Amino acid sequence: MSTSVTLNTATGPAFTRIYGLGAYRGEHAVTNEDIAEPINSSDEWIRQRTGIITRARAGEDQNVVTMGVAAGADALQASGVQPEQIGAVIVATVTNMMQTPAAATRIADGLGIKDPTAYDISAGCAGYCYAIAQADALIRAGIAEYVLVVGSEKLSDFIDPTDRSISFLLGDGAGATVVGPSDTPGISRSVIGSDGSKWDAVSMSGELHKHRLGLEPFPTLRQDGKAVFRWAVWEMAKVAREALEVAGITADQLAAFIPHQANMRIIDEFAKQLGVPESVIIARDIQDTGNTSGASVPLATHRLLQEHPEVRGGYALQIGFGAGLAYAAQVVRLP
Repeated sequence: MSTSVTLNTATGPAFTRIYGLGAYRGEHAVTNEDIAEPINSSDEWIRQRTGIITRARAGEDQNVVTMGVAAGADALQASGVQPEQIGAVIVATVTNMMQTPAAATRIADGLGIKDPTAYDISAGCAGYCYAIAQADALIRAGIAEYVLVVGSEKLSDFIDPTDRSISFLLGDGAGATVVGPSDTPGISRSVIGSDGSKWDAVSMSGELHKHRLGLEPFPTLRQDGKAVFRWAVWEMAKVAREALEVAGITADQLAAFIPHQANMRIIDEFAKQLGVPESVIIARDIQDTGNTSGASVPLATHRLLQEHPEVRGGYALQIGFGAGLAYAAQVVRLP
């Protein structure tokens, strides 16, 4: 076999950055009173445990694809990038209404993006940060000039209203980001991993095929709240510190901290463990959006930019963590 032939390889720009963000939130504001009775709870209990006052939930006519198209169109407009410039579409979701095809292919079609690389990521609440890492890599490898990253979730389709472990946390929505080439570093090296030994800390109540065979009810989301809290606060603080280290910056050089919007207690304790200075704006979108899993970080970023325009152009540490138990973090320059 000859080894004298050299394969051609793709090369792209040295750096990438975020160009713009878009958002779509479920149109129904569901209050704590609306959901308290089935879980034998109250508005006060839910607020104290989660910081949530209302959560956004989508109507029956909305799904992962329609919400993703709305958020993607918003992101394209904000970025100034045209659909024909998009070479890849990556969608973070665990609630696609079909096992196949990927929601990414349908979202791309809905936005008029022709023949892109298109696929979904199932990494739970870490999915969007996983996708940002992949968008950065695709561009720097020369595979795509611009990448549309979408986090889209309709978690209300997978809720048991009587479940006290997670049902009261969850909302619906989609966030989207356009990533493209840059002359200077705009996305740091990512810190990504998982702990599969604790996979059942955030999972489903059963398996789909058993439901199909009539052996179990339709599977819904469940979590071990205490285990998730401990892992999210102490273990993810270590990941966040590592992400800052590999990015080459310190917490006091951040303009913003954008953690997954798991619940307000986790966000507050996480920031405390990380030692986030008072000068750093902390994203707190969960209060009236809820926990939207793969859509959480882009939705929180979108709101942060609207409410705190002073952080634009600054550095933000973003981190997603959840089912798997999967996690991903990176430092990005905000558009």
